[in-house]
Amino acid sequence: MNWVRTYGASFILFAAVLLMMLYGFQSAAQSSAAEHMRMTEDSLRRTVVSCYALEGRYPPDIDYLQREYGLQINEEKYIVHYEIFAENIMPEITVLER
Repeated sequence: MNWVRTYGASFILFAAVLLMMLYGFQSAAQSSAAEHMRMTEDSLRRTVVSCYALEGRYPPDIDYLQREYGLQINEEKYIVHYEIFAENIMPEITVLER
């Protein structure tokens, strides 16, 4: 019982610091994932606008952007919803995490 008095407070403090660090790492990882998804969507939108500026029409699909403009999307990590209404109207673009 003597060791509990000696090391008990140190153990509790160590456990609290360890839990706070784990929470911080998890929070940073979630923030990083959200930022990467936002950057993917921004890159997609910029490429769509570039295509419109160069060709005078919005691209028909994502494959066209990948083939003609070198757009790269991690398809194992993200689902891209790309819906075009007309060649002269900005398509609806949504990026979701799998």
